[in-house]
Amino acid sequence: MSRIEAEVGKPQGGFIKWIDDRFPLTSTLKYHVTEYYASKNFNWWYVFGVLAMVVLVIQLVTGIFLTMNYKPAAADAFASVEYIMRDVEWGWLIRYMHSTGASFFFIVVYLHMFRAMLYGSYKKPRELIWLIGMLIFFVLMAEGFAGYLLPWGQMSYWGAQVIISLFGAIPVVGDALVELIRGDYSISDITLNRFFALHVIVLPLALIGLIFVHIVALHEVGSNNPDGIEIKKNKGPDGVPLDGVPFHPHHTSKDLVGIIVFLMIFSAVVFFAPDMGGLFLEHANFEPANMTATPEHIAPVWYYTPYYAILRAVPDKLWGFILFAMAVVLPVFLPWLDRCRVRSIRYRGWMYKTALSVFVVTFITLGWLGLQAATPTYVLLARVFSVLYFAFFLLMPFYTAMDKTKPVPDRVVYHG
Repeated sequence: MSRIEAEVGKPQGGFIKWIDDRFPLTSTLKYHVTEYYASKNFNWWYVFGVLAMVVLVIQLVTGIFLTMNYKPAAADAFASVEYIMRDVEWGWLIRYMHSTGASFFFIVVYLHMFRAMLYGSYKKPRELIWLIGMLIFFVLMAEGFAGYLLPWGQMSYWGAQVIISLFGAIPVVGDALVELIRGDYSISDITLNRFFALHVIVLPLALIGLIFVHIVALHEVGSNNPDGIEIKKNKGPDGVPLDGVPFHPHHTSKDLVGIIVFLMIFSAVVFFAPDMGGLFLEHANFEPANMTATPEHIAPVWYYTPYYAILRAVPDKLWGFILFAMAVVLPVFLPWLDRCRVRSIRYRGWMYKTALSVFVVTFITLGWLGLQAATPTYVLLARVFSVLYFAFFLLMPFYTAMDKTKPVPDRVVYHG
């Protein structure tokens, strides 16, 4: 037992007791940290949830400092960003940390979601955790989109113009919805103010609230593990899972190593390649928004491009919007689409392993196609890979039910 565990476990006096009489500090630490038992066989895939929290803190802190000098007005927004970059002390670093953090946020979230697909973390009894996680993903997409407009650069303006106009394809209410989002008949000063309010206040509050609920739900049913075995089924005489260890200090010490490595990579990108060759910060966005000059090639930032490629693959605007929305929403139904008897990919058959591998290649390829100009060849490829994308989800009830699985051990397998 560590010193911190001993301190938390014994009766407290003084200041801690004064707090405990008014707030459940010690019991909360026990329930969520020192006496929260997680599987002992966590691997490096389980660090991305913590890294998402680290990036969230980076985004919140840097965002606060950016708002101190940013002006949410069409006439001043671009100039205020340039002022931050050139005249505010350490402003360039704060801005680059925020822009790089946006991309890293999606990187760690995508990897976090992929880990769930590897080990079946969305299956019973964790369906609600997955649903809350998908809500977090939707809010994060909205947060990224709202923040994308704020620099008021060429790609910000025209990218927002394209995405917002999509909602006009919705029958009956489409035009009214587009006008509601913009607050005007075109993207203007009012639109910028609305997106600023959403990006700085509304969506961050929603994000923090959902993350809190996500963690509470996780700790209620317990974490999954690489074997997909419920450790609560094998408990010792003391009621402690035989294959579980206290989250602190066993997993927090491992997470600390992951955080340090992550911050080293993050810092390298911030200092040496903050625009990542135009991937994180598009070159067109270093020019002020010009509503009279359309860029030669309009594309959203990279983390939206898989869905953008699906949108462009369909010539009809309405069906393009429908497939675009379906591509984003379909992962919500994974807990019910997956009919396999086991959770972890370690014990699944060749069908699911092949399908997941094809899906990963498909998602990355669609992301690359979304960055390219809409030539006939690229549009044709986007259609082919769009079919593969939807096939992964729509055929899942069949190939997961037919897949031959391996026997699952009674206890977790620990690879020391």
